[in-house]
Amino acid sequence: MEPPALRLASTGTLTYGLPVGEVLGVSTLKGARLIAGRSGLGRVVQRLNVMEVPDILSWVKPNELLLTTGYPLRNTPQSLDNLVADLDERGLAALAIKLGRYLDSLPAEMIAQADRRGFPLILLADDVGFDDILNQVLTDILNRQAAVLARTEEVHRALVQIVLCGGGLQEVVDEVAALLKVAVAALDGEQRVLAGSGPHEHVQAMRALGRGPAQDGEHLVAPVVAGGFDHGRIVAYSPNGTLCEADLTILERAATVAALVITKQQAVAAVESKYRADFLRDILAGRAGDDDRVIAHCSGFGWDLDRPVMVLVAELDGRSRGDARGADGRGTEGRGAESRGSESRGAETRESRGAEERSSQERLAAAWSTAVRRHDPGAAVATFAHEVVAVVGADGDDPVAQSSGPVQAMVKEATAVFAEHRRTFSTGISRTVASPAALPEAYEQAGKAVRVGRQLHGTGARAHFDQLGVYRLLSLVSDPAELHAFVRETLGELAVDDEPELVDLRRTLQVLLETNLNVAETARRLHFHYNTLRYRIGKLERMLGPFTEDAHLRLNLTLALHVLRMRGI
Repeated sequence: MEPPALRLASTGTLTYGLPVGEVLGVSTLKGARLIAGRSGLGRVVQRLNVMEVPDILSWVKPNELLLTTGYPLRNTPQSLDNLVADLDERGLAALAIKLGRYLDSLPAEMIAQADRRGFPLILLADDVGFDDILNQVLTDILNRQAAVLARTEEVHRALVQIVLCGGGLQEVVDEVAALLKVAVAALDGEQRVLAGSGPHEHVQAMRALGRGPAQDGEHLVAPVVAGGFDHGRIVAYSPNGTLCEADLTILERAATVAALVITKQQAVAAVESKYRADFLRDILAGRAGDDDRVIAHCSGFGWDLDRPVMVLVAELDGRSRGDARGADGRGTEGRGAESRGSESRGAETRESRGAEERSSQERLAAAWSTAVRRHDPGAAVATFAHEVVAVVGADGDDPVAQSSGPVQAMVKEATAVFAEHRRTFSTGISRTVASPAALPEAYEQAGKAVRVGRQLHGTGARAHFDQLGVYRLLSLVSDPAELHAFVRETLGELAVDDEPELVDLRRTLQVLLETNLNVAETARRLHFHYNTLRYRIGKLERMLGPFTEDAHLRLNLTLALHVLRMRGI
């Protein structure tokens, strides 16, 4: 028995039934004759109804085959012209009329309108009973529904068995392609082919077909959804237009099984990722064992640590930090109901921000993993709580060359992928080390480089540890207030930024110190007359002290100016 006709309802779900053309072929309608609406023979009949009351329009439903003797229409022939339009607008499949007893004929305008709308009008034989039509057509619909459901369940069991036996997406796609005898592909959310079965050109063609619903018999699309997340599409493609909507049931079952496969793969990947991250954390903490054990264990992950390497640390900029205290620095004790309500709303806001932060961290990890793998397949990459850490190969000891070569390419690619999320990240780079035993120190260097680099250059900074200079020492001061006090005590009035004249004097001091008190070179850089600069030097010494003669004072002034260049302290 052939599968029943199906159509896609406005809700996106499939509806079962028989086309009007097939209904006309049942034995009880052997003497029936189609008199109008031939173009509508593909309309689907799901149910039957009998019209023997005047207000039948209030009771009809879509996809019905309406049977009538014409009794309710016998005294209102003028309404027959509008009946076809009213029934068609309500989604009826067809109208079957038995003439002779109450109606002798149908108006020509009624027949013409049925032809225009593609609404089938059927004349029933005099000797046929409505109960025979109802019984046979409904029986056929139910039998065919049972057949397609049995087939669908059989397909579902076969697909589930593939998963239970350890099969993956490729095996699922191969099975569906064999059942439908067409090309089938599983695509991810970026339209990349995860698995395909069929000619290569057909599989590639489906990348452009997976973005929307099927429009004809050439392709069908079913979304792969699990846990509320859209994981992609299953697409069937037949350039000959042999696909029908009945095949969508198989495709939907395949999409359900594909969701199981993807969920399982993600769960396994998450466990493996955590195991890798934990082992890399142990390496960077110096508790993973000797070098030979670390190198051997990492080779199983595809990591090559038996070579000169450096550590990269990438951190999100502007990362929100939890604060158990109120914005005014006070605790929450003794506050009223209004304040508690505000705290409740604040908790919801923090939860929302936390979810957004986790999402951004996951995107950063994905961007970095892709970039690092592309440039160094043997690199180790892992995501920790608030950072992404990579151990990549290094050739040579020149920090400038290292940070501007492969590392720069990785940062540039990761930044390009991450830019669409409207967040930035900063990157710190360690010195080159020759053995896994030195990786804990390199990790500390990269962490310090990312923090100090952000203080110096702002968000999106990239800094190598060897290029930090004196800022490495300044970053060791844990209390920012101590640094601010040192700047005020050393620079005095020059520490402020709201007086243009003082800022200009500070710039003069900075260039003087950079040129080692070379007055001629400083005047050239600042475009001052020599005598003007001598006047400024005298003014600076009256404000700061005899720095041209006191080397210790010059050192303090230089450090204070360096502190002013550091941001985020």
